[in-house]
Amino acid sequence: MSKHTIPHESRIPDQVVTCWPAEASIWLENLAPARVEFAAFLTALIEPAAGGKPLPLTVLVSNDETEASARAALGDKAVLVRQNYGDVWTRDTAPVFLRRDGELVAARFPFNGWGGKFQIPGDQTVGTAIARMVEARIVDVEMIAEGGALEFDGEGTVITTRDVLLNKNRNADLTEAVVEERLKAALGVETVLWVDKGLIGDHTDGHIDNIARFVRPGEVVCMEGFGADDPQAQMLEQIAAELAAMTDARGRKLTVHRIPSPGRVVNKAGDVLPASYMNWVIGPRNLVVPTYGTASEAAALDALRALFTGHEVVGCRSSAILSGGGAFHCVTTHIPAGPKS
Repeated sequence: MSKHTIPHESRIPDQVVTCWPAEASIWLENLAPARVEFAAFLTALIEPAAGGKPLPLTVLVSNDETEASARAALGDKAVLVRQNYGDVWTRDTAPVFLRRDGELVAARFPFNGWGGKFQIPGDQTVGTAIARMVEARIVDVEMIAEGGALEFDGEGTVITTRDVLLNKNRNADLTEAVVEERLKAALGVETVLWVDKGLIGDHTDGHIDNIARFVRPGEVVCMEGFGADDPQAQMLEQIAAELAAMTDARGRKLTVHRIPSPGRVVNKAGDVLPASYMNWVIGPRNLVVPTYGTASEAAALDALRALFTGHEVVGCRSSAILSGGGAFHCVTTHIPAGPKS
């Protein structure tokens, strides 16, 4: 039997791939601020550990203006690749990358714009382009999913949400059992754990990378409400209770850690935004956490420092990126390291 490997993200990948914010028609007044936030985040992400090398970073750019903007912001910190794409959410538009007996494989799920909400030219094709760029073998999976809906512990367990993978806007004809079978066959996981719902205001319908992440195998972290007006508070309690009842692929009852949420974060129209400290990305030196200028920021970062003692925990502002619907984990995809890396 072939061995599938999707490591926990604390294992440094061969490279990280993202797309530079490009379309003013999508980002409007937030395009320039989003680019500033991208640059700060990516600079912190690739910073090497002591005595080590920077994390290899590939940034897709769609035209002359986008390329010039990325080069001015990043200098020689990234390899820029000219490629057509829609928006920046490569965690979802790209395949899920894994190793199968050492070979790099791209598990390509059909992408339907998060249940048909957003149909942006280029989003349907950029994932295949990334897979070919990194010379992965493409394997098609017969169900709709996005990378942000799947959280892996590196030891055979994946957590996901029913409101995403069982949503009628994605897999209306599939049962929970069939979805589990297809995830296990495509990704090599042994146990699929289900949270019911995600954050209010999340147009993905509830991606797991905004609500619960593995600190390490057997341990997860999720948020708790902050402030009397936190619209997510009740949902966050339900999520924590569901996680506490779970057992992973190795028979371990999950240990659940809690950190404060950002609290109530809204846009100019007063709509609740899915602001989350869970959408971090781990680099060689830093665990880079999206922040939003809220009062819970310092406490949340300190709580993560206690959990990730092998990394520096760095907060980077992500308010403009959040205006598009996500944060740092959403805009990156990992190419896992091979057996000799």
